[in-house]
Amino acid sequence: MLRDKLQPFLDRYDEISKLLSDENITQDIKKLTTLSKEQSDLQKIVDKANEYIQTLEAIEENKELLSDNELGELAKEELKELEPKVPILEEEIKLLLLPKDPNDDKNIYLEIRAGTGGDEASLFVGDLFRAYTRYADKKGWKTELISASQSDVGGYKEIILLVKGESVYSKLKYEGGTHRVQRIPTTESQGRVHTSAVTVAIMPEVSETEIDIPASEIKIDVMRAGGAGGQHVNKTESAVRMTHIPTGIVVSMQDERSQQRNKEKALQILKARVYEKYESERLAKIGEARKSQVGSGDRSERIRTYNYPQNRITDHRIGLTLYRLDVIMNEGLFDEIIDPLIAHYQGEALKEAGL
Repeated sequence: MLRDKLQPFLDRYDEISKLLSDENITQDIKKLTTLSKEQSDLQKIVDKANEYIQTLEAIEENKELLSDNELGELAKEELKELEPKVPILEEEIKLLLLPKDPNDDKNIYLEIRAGTGGDEASLFVGDLFRAYTRYADKKGWKTELISASQSDVGGYKEIILLVKGESVYSKLKYEGGTHRVQRIPTTESQGRVHTSAVTVAIMPEVSETEIDIPASEIKIDVMRAGGAGGQHVNKTESAVRMTHIPTGIVVSMQDERSQQRNKEKALQILKARVYEKYESERLAKIGEARKSQVGSGDRSERIRTYNYPQNRITDHRIGLTLYRLDVIMNEGLFDEIIDPLIAHYQGEALKEAGL
């Protein structure tokens, strides 16, 4: 019974509350912080559990009053309001009972790279970047451009964006993979549809405590920055290439005039990429079912097609097709795709957990 599964959470919450009022604990900052964090993590499920239990008890009380001449009608009205709440509360609680992805509350690095398709792919990197930026604006998130490598036709070979806000990773973690675009290039005189692709990686922003890369594992090369920049580019070796020796992951950064700032940015991205690699390997060992629940960010998997002639966007993982590609891209309405994806993976996770 679901109510029985909730009791340990309620008991633990009460236990923590008592511990936090103990004088000995208040003097131990580390213990105090750990317990406060655990209590905060339990808060949602405890609040929902109490609402659920109170609703069940109120239903029982009203059922007992149904035969009462004076209160029977009132009890009947109360039951009409209370009983529909039960299945809704049960579904909400089941989701809260699922193991929490430790990355869900984190900010992310959103990396978009041009794949097959040359100029068209680089143009779509720009389109996707702008659409994600609009989506972030709608969610009230902050975005910071970390790195951009422009193409000759006004698109981007690669672009990296830091997205900060509430539960950013939990919303965007399923965006990792290959995004295919089908449209007629402006240079195409015959009106033929060209297919190209870009890859998206969603990498959680990691702290020093989560991944510590020893300096001995990093090779740093400095060079003169290329591209626009006038005299400054010719005089200063400000560009940085950073290589993580064990994995072979390479990050190049030349967006800042300061070599130190480029080093700082490169290290941030390097840590995120190394973390993502190790996390993907760990999930692969756990198994495909768990991997799909937490979002693998596998760039080789074709996850979505953007068909401009048909104004169609299709997510291949759940078979969702919407004929409003223009609106979704222009207004950043990615929730229309992301919310069904999250619901799908939550459903899979519930089955896996037997809830």
